[in-house]
Amino acid sequence: MKKRTFLKLSSTLMTAPILSPLADLAAPEKLKNWAGNLQYSTDRLYEGKSIGQVQELVKKYDKLKVLGTRHCFNSIADSKDNLLSLKAMDDVISLDTKAHTVTVDASMKYGQLAPYLDKKGFALHNLASLPHISIAGACATATHGSGVKNGNLSTAVSGMEIVTAAGDVRTLSRAKDGDTFNAAVVHLGALGVVTKVTLDIQPTFLMRQDVYENLPMAQLKEHFEAIVSGGYSVSLFTDWQKSRVNEVWIKRRIDKGVKLDAKPEYYGATLAKKNLHPIAELSAVNCTEQMGIPGPWYERMPHFRMGFTPSSGKELQSEYFVPRKNAVEAILAVERLKAHVSPHLMISELRTIDADNLWMSPCYKQPSLAIHFTWKQDWASVKKVLPMIEKELAPFHARPHWGKLFTMTPVQLQSRYEKLPAFKQLVTQYDPKGKFRNDFLNTTIYGI
Repeated sequence: MKKRTFLKLSSTLMTAPILSPLADLAAPEKLKNWAGNLQYSTDRLYEGKSIGQVQELVKKYDKLKVLGTRHCFNSIADSKDNLLSLKAMDDVISLDTKAHTVTVDASMKYGQLAPYLDKKGFALHNLASLPHISIAGACATATHGSGVKNGNLSTAVSGMEIVTAAGDVRTLSRAKDGDTFNAAVVHLGALGVVTKVTLDIQPTFLMRQDVYENLPMAQLKEHFEAIVSGGYSVSLFTDWQKSRVNEVWIKRRIDKGVKLDAKPEYYGATLAKKNLHPIAELSAVNCTEQMGIPGPWYERMPHFRMGFTPSSGKELQSEYFVPRKNAVEAILAVERLKAHVSPHLMISELRTIDADNLWMSPCYKQPSLAIHFTWKQDWASVKKVLPMIEKELAPFHARPHWGKLFTMTPVQLQSRYEKLPAFKQLVTQYDPKGKFRNDFLNTTIYGI
């Protein structure tokens, strides 16, 4: 979850022109991800402004990776050879009010799409805590949002357009392509270049957000399901200290004829008297409105305001998904490590996501709890802590977020995805010579 320094994004990261290739006129600074912890292995960044240009670039180069909004903390989008940006392709292609779908260019961000949909009377079912990520990139890595009845962002995808390694354009849809579609949505950048995405939408709605402080950890042991089911989306923030959850953020839909209020207590936690940041010591000025004030869905579901561009921040992130049936055991397992975790931690977030049928999603066929860590940017220390966490979560077959930091061995990771062999067969069909393979995929998916 993007917490602390997601609050100040440098304008240069979002507005610098991308040339073809960028390296020709680039400043001496090397290409980095937005958090600054990863330097990409090449500065050869090309831009595709149309489907035709994307096809030409894919045909021209033997090795290529798509680079989106650079919000991944690991090397899943890295390349030693050539990078491709679709930054200019960020329009709404069509809105089908009868089918309740919207089709967009792959580089459109949620923060761009949401206000447009709301004005047209529609909404998405879910949003991540930060709205500044690209739609295609978020779906490719199963980035998720939260809610016991809400699937991750990828579950809204009902169709997609892909340029394969041969430069051919293929379209896939949930309605027509069955297993192939379920395999392709969370594609990890392995199948090709996604150029368009079609998303399911629903009628727009209002939400309110209430925050509570100091929930006793003991309450999770007795009432976990009730606590996380207390709203459309519920997030629990903890530093793993003092046997408590620091803050509980409850986001609820406001439906006609249903009166909502906020009780002064929530399972022992007390209602906050002012807007809070997930890290209580920080200013909440850039957080979405709380205090039960009604607002549009897209101004309440994220934790941070859409009008504020976050900064490349000095932090690291990890996240692990466990079956929700094991949620309490997993939380207590991490709490036992607090002496190792807390010194390097900014904040943790606990949130739920519903099951899905997408082969490479961490929530494939299992309602899940996501245990998220926002770390201080000290990889040497974090790298020592992650194996401890992974060992404690091993009995629950934890799956790491594809775009965040983990140290799990390829053998462990591969064993937790029953559809991985079939997924690799599909990759071979779309990319027989490994044009879109990189070190990350070679290691995590192929064990090379």
